[in-house]
Amino acid sequence: MLPMTVLDWSIIAAVVATTMLLGILVGLRSGRNCESFFLGGRSLPWWLLGTSMVATTFSTDTPNLVTDLVRGHGVFGNWAWWCFLPTGMTTVFLYAKLWRRLGAVTDMEFYEIRYSGRAATFLRGFRAIYLGLFFNVMTLATVSLAAIKIGAAMLGLTPGQSVCYAMAATVLFTSIGGFRGVIFTDFLLFFLAMVGAVAAAFFAVNLPEVGGMDELLDKFAASPELQWKLSPVRWGSTDDLIAFVIVPFAITWWSIWYPGAEPGGGGFLVQRMMAAKNEKHAMAAVMFFNVAHYALRPWPWIVVALASLIVYPDLAAIRGAVGHLLPESQCGNDTAYSLMLARMPAGWLGLMVASLLAAYMSTLSTLLNWGSSYCVNDVCKRFIRPKAGESELVWCGRAVTLLLMVLSAFLALRLHNAMQAFQLLLSIGAGTGLLFLLRWFWWRINAACEIAAMAGSFLWATVFFFWESCPLSPWQQMALAVALTTACWLPFAWIGPRTDAKVLRDFCRRINPGGAWNAVFDEAERAGEPIIPEAPAQNIPRGLIASLLGCLAVYLIMFGTGRLIGRDWMTGIGGLLLALIFTVLLVRVWNPREAK
Repeated sequence: MLPMTVLDWSIIAAVVATTMLLGILVGLRSGRNCESFFLGGRSLPWWLLGTSMVATTFSTDTPNLVTDLVRGHGVFGNWAWWCFLPTGMTTVFLYAKLWRRLGAVTDMEFYEIRYSGRAATFLRGFRAIYLGLFFNVMTLATVSLAAIKIGAAMLGLTPGQSVCYAMAATVLFTSIGGFRGVIFTDFLLFFLAMVGAVAAAFFAVNLPEVGGMDELLDKFAASPELQWKLSPVRWGSTDDLIAFVIVPFAITWWSIWYPGAEPGGGGFLVQRMMAAKNEKHAMAAVMFFNVAHYALRPWPWIVVALASLIVYPDLAAIRGAVGHLLPESQCGNDTAYSLMLARMPAGWLGLMVASLLAAYMSTLSTLLNWGSSYCVNDVCKRFIRPKAGESELVWCGRAVTLLLMVLSAFLALRLHNAMQAFQLLLSIGAGTGLLFLLRWFWWRINAACEIAAMAGSFLWATVFFFWESCPLSPWQQMALAVALTTACWLPFAWIGPRTDAKVLRDFCRRINPGGAWNAVFDEAERAGEPIIPEAPAQNIPRGLIASLLGCLAVYLIMFGTGRLIGRDWMTGIGGLLLALIFTVLLVRVWNPREAK
């Protein structure tokens, strides 16, 4: 580990100061009302919103998770999150415009727009607390856990010091600047984080122990224990094939609710769709996010993870390097990423720490603003202080921001590794995704379905989490949880209380999503109250075809880039050319007139 120099500390200080100043100055107008504080006035362009989405999901815990996967399961292990691309693409071509049409401040308002009665009111309030506090604090703690490991490996800080130092600046500019401050700082922080990630990969493969990319590839090729970890596809291991490919593509992508990859969209992604200028900007923002998130960003992290297998070949080597600063339970494979970064030269080391801090701040600022929007708009304003003034609500949002940070700090000090939290979040959302996909397009989905799905997923996640002697493997537990949760909520589509006819008609008039709504239109016609939609219904088959073509194009870009990095020039170029062909087909399918 190289010592931090004055230059390193100067770079870190400059980044923190610039970020805070930009966030505060840009967000000065955010304190006028709730819509400004949480949506930036609904006037933001796609490129700014899309970059913010990417920056938010580019957190300090993401490289750690990728490192954990690569060291344990090879490059192939990244299918654990690559499988969520179909979720993102269907959001682009089927759901983004619908969320923008909703015209709400948060996606929690959907419940009282789509459903009726006390159950709808309960759903809005309970899920605002459930997601805004419980889920959000868990996600914030996972991000802060990565900051703890980086602080120990690179700066020699204790866990408590890492949490306190890393959180202070973020809370300040987020509570003052609001959503607009978050968005503009994300734009700066994303590019800084990408520069740092690429620099980390360059210096990692050029460490004396590694000897450059060619030497790295030769060392993997010469070692049977390492060779298999280079391949993104493993046909020889049945268990890994089932756990990382078959189950994710057969079940996970459409059935699991996970922050940033919600079926049908949700959370902070919806917050950005609602802040877009119009429907086209909302779609373009999500499309940019998916391309950057899956095709452009993973390889620098993967390269560092592969190089770490040469420098720190096992857990004993990791514990020998950082065991004096972290308890043994926190010295896992994910810590290797931070240890590799600590080997960077002066100046670059400071830039790397600054880039990781940038990634941390961008994610935390989004999650804090998003979580406080639920607590303020859907709890305080809706139930506690319905007559509260806009200034009072904004200050409430700032207080909740601080509360969320404190709670997540306590939880972060008790987590052990990024994979642990990732699996827990996946299990809690298991089985709810299909409901979130269908509720826009099937009139029978009602509030009782939502309640049953939420209760069922939490119940089965709790059972499997505490059942330490469970004979089922993790993927078997997830598949069973999805089946049981679906069995909990699906019958309520027929036996649950039907949503009020007026609410369904208003939803069709306002959103007009397309799908199985003919019964509602026909009933309104017979009642002498025909529905005149405010927007045209979308072409669902065309949206599904476009989603498939988009997935193929992005995956080919991702794997083509990987083959080029691995010096397989012909395969890499061929993959990129195929990606271009699928992109042209996508344009022709989605915009046939423009294509001509």
